[in-house]
Amino acid sequence: MISPLTTPTSDGRWTPRLWGTLLVLCAAMFLDALDVSMVGVALPSIGADLGLSTSALQWIVSGYILGYGGLLLLGGRAADLLGRRRVFLVALGVFALASLLGGLVDSGPLLIASRFIKGLSAAFTAPAGLSIITTTFPEGPLRNRALAIYTTCGATGYSMGLVFSGLLTEASWRLTMLLPAPIALIALLAGLKLLPRSERERGRGGYDIPGAVLGTASMLLLVFTVVEAPEVGWAAARTILSFAAVAVLLVAFVAVERRSPSPLIRLGVLRSGPQVRAQLGALTFVGSYIGFQFLVTLYMQQLLGWSALHTALAFLPAGTLVALSATKVGAVIDRFGTARLMVLGFALMVAGYVLFLRIDLNPGYASVILPTMLLVGSGFALTFPSFNVQATNGVDEHEQGMVSGLLNTSVQVGGAIFLAVVTAVVTANSPEKGAATPQAVLDSYRPGLVVVTLIALAGLLITLTGLRTGRDRPSVVVAKSNPREAERVTVRDQGACPVAIKTPRVTGARARNQSEK
Repeated sequence: MISPLTTPTSDGRWTPRLWGTLLVLCAAMFLDALDVSMVGVALPSIGADLGLSTSALQWIVSGYILGYGGLLLLGGRAADLLGRRRVFLVALGVFALASLLGGLVDSGPLLIASRFIKGLSAAFTAPAGLSIITTTFPEGPLRNRALAIYTTCGATGYSMGLVFSGLLTEASWRLTMLLPAPIALIALLAGLKLLPRSERERGRGGYDIPGAVLGTASMLLLVFTVVEAPEVGWAAARTILSFAAVAVLLVAFVAVERRSPSPLIRLGVLRSGPQVRAQLGALTFVGSYIGFQFLVTLYMQQLLGWSALHTALAFLPAGTLVALSATKVGAVIDRFGTARLMVLGFALMVAGYVLFLRIDLNPGYASVILPTMLLVGSGFALTFPSFNVQATNGVDEHEQGMVSGLLNTSVQVGGAIFLAVVTAVVTANSPEKGAATPQAVLDSYRPGLVVVTLIALAGLLITLTGLRTGRDRPSVVVAKSNPREAERVTVRDQGACPVAIKTPRVTGARARNQSEK
């Protein structure tokens, strides 16, 4: 239900409170992305100060990913069941406390624990924040604009995190851990005043405890296995058994969800072509970008000898382009639709990755690096907001948290899986220590860049099917958990903005009477 305190004015302008609500949610998204990118540059200083090994340092990053990716499905459903405002604010408070803890500890295990707790809290703020937007802003141009601003804030936070970490680490790595705490606290206090209240979901079958346990366990084990596989070995017995256990848990999870009256994920959602394309598109898009950023960082710092700040500034054009597009992308989505923008965005990303394959030991910034960053930034600006719009459009209000959690899971799992794949490819092609010349190291990066390009190309092919479907199929069936609740959604083109008209399925005597008429 749209809150009257946050309803736009009659001429479509946003009220101050509506802007305030969006800014609070954007602050949380900004912090999630900022926290991920800031830590990477600070790892060498953390290791030297706390005496941590390379494998322990990996878990400072992986601990956050494990908590975030493993609990997103539960976080999304909790937002629907417990109230989005309540879940968002509690999780944001936990995030602030964990940030404070991370900046004060003197122990590696405690630092890793604080990172896991931060990831866990982000697993609740991310789907709750997205579902607050989709239930506060009515579907159409207003929501598209809000989602464009929201998602580009995340991309801006990721880019700015690289710059902030380069600056703050010069003073102390602890500042990179502490910086999110005051921002989260300010957002929490503002959220208490501004966020619209939402009722708990009632009368929908209660809590799916078995589904929550199986879903969370399968995601935690999947992320853990993927993160550990490059270190343990992809063909190791432990890795194979872990993947087998993930498969068993997922099969059990699907079986439980099909029978649950209030499932953690309503499987009927995945019968929608646009929904599946949004989820798979987000998975491949983020997976390719995370792998690309990983390789570019290694290339610039290890081969070219650039400082952390210099490397961060190289990424800045892409982040700046994304930030400047924040208020404009919504209007572009309204005009051209999500399917076309996803295709165009993926095409730009592929072009950028192919261009970067030209790198050598003396790259031309103006001829290779800058054009690559501008292409990648343009692709990010068009594509990422489109995923969020397409995934949440046409979804009932009581399921917005579920779909938001599913989309964020695709993002996190895609990043974890494909980064591990890219790392494994680079490791397999790495030269022996005695033969590790700069050119040999560069040659070991190229197969990883090819894999990144192929991942993005797969995403492009997936999204291209949306253009064909859009022409050939004027309507789709949105499956409900209960067959009696099935609805046919007729999509009627009004310019570039499709309007979905839901018509209840008519059965029994009423159907016969209507046919006789």
